[in-house]
Amino acid sequence: MIYRLFEILKAYDIPGQGLMTYISFRAVLAAVISMLISLFAGKSIIAWLQKKQIGETIRDLGIEGQMQKKGTPTMGGIIIILAILCSVLLVCDLSNIYVRLLILTTVWCGVLGFTDDYIKVFKHNKDGLSERSKLLGQIGIGLIIALSVCFSPDIVVRETPAPASKAGITGQAEIAGQAGNDKEAGNDKEAGNDDEAGNDEEAEAAVFPGSDRTSSDVVKSTKTTIPFVKDHEFDYKWLSPFKGRWGWYGKWFIYALMIVLVITACSNGTNLTDGMDGLASGTSAIVAVVIGVLAYLGGNVINSEYLHIMYIPGTGEVAVFMAAFAGALLGFLWYNTFPAQVFMGDTGSLTIGGIIGVSAVLIRKELLLPLLCGIFVVESASVIIQRSWFKYTRKKYGEGRRVFLLAPIHHHYQKKGIPEPRIVTRFWMVGIILALATISIMKIR
Repeated sequence: MIYRLFEILKAYDIPGQGLMTYISFRAVLAAVISMLISLFAGKSIIAWLQKKQIGETIRDLGIEGQMQKKGTPTMGGIIIILAILCSVLLVCDLSNIYVRLLILTTVWCGVLGFTDDYIKVFKHNKDGLSERSKLLGQIGIGLIIALSVCFSPDIVVRETPAPASKAGITGQAEIAGQAGNDKEAGNDKEAGNDDEAGNDEEAEAAVFPGSDRTSSDVVKSTKTTIPFVKDHEFDYKWLSPFKGRWGWYGKWFIYALMIVLVITACSNGTNLTDGMDGLASGTSAIVAVVIGVLAYLGGNVINSEYLHIMYIPGTGEVAVFMAAFAGALLGFLWYNTFPAQVFMGDTGSLTIGGIIGVSAVLIRKELLLPLLCGIFVVESASVIIQRSWFKYTRKKYGEGRRVFLLAPIHHHYQKKGIPEPRIVTRFWMVGIILALATISIMKIR
């Protein structure tokens, strides 16, 4: 654990040891380490998968060149998971609650996806885990994250960030990324009084035991980020039909339900997108970079004040984790571009989706996902539309009819004769446009 080692060595005047206090430096280091692990370990893992004849079973969809992929090593998501975990364990602050939850998500979803792939490959069951079992697994990790967000005293927000001068924090320390950590950013006494001390959150604290407010300015909150509105904030309590005590329970129930839905949807959306060489890994890497940037901004007092968004202590470490995630994906992409030497399988796709969903929830940006993950949304929507229309027309007309030539939608374009590399590249371009749009709207009110 390089981070802890440098913490111990603080007492000694070693040149360059202060670099580890910079979140930006650790993020770059995490990305480089995970990318190198993917590149060098990936080659050995692919050779092992080939030796064990762990190949992809391809169903003939009538697409030219598709059957040539039969036998390509699968379960390559192991490469991504290994690279992420090794990098994170070396560079991240493992005492950080957000890092722990993301590690748990990586392992949980990795095991779920590995089980699905194992059944397909070794049990020769092309369907793998049943949809119900897979859904229960996704809901399970969603519930764990939801309960942690709702009840952990370490997951708080500062809705109206205090100016750096009031917080007793130097600009240099903030630029160094130290504001992303409570013990580095200063304690509650240094932070000053909350500008909204008289709001309904404090009123609840006076009436109900175990209410939201935990200090004068740091709170347990059901607020999240939403674009195009004043302060970029949306409170899930606005959706609760109840007031008073039941309203307090209602808003946390709605928030927890939303968290589970987001994580489940992201995991499934990524899984459906994984159908072409480099498609899921490339688009996910773009998403990972944006979430990392948003995590860094939200975990820094100066940046959050400038953008007028809620300051979330500790989320600077999420930026480091997402850098490791992006690096692992780019390293994997080296072997996954057309023609792919390895497929990630559900081991990779379910893990990628889970990490994206959980990280967005932890930095309170889950309502930006429909735009940021627009590719995944369209892929999922195409499957839902195709299935629904087919069932409806079969019941009404006696024969099922289709909206798309084939779903998910990337296969629709493939059926139209567009080469696979061209489709993937264009999807990447759309992903980049959506990523830039997501970052841009943070300044639009």
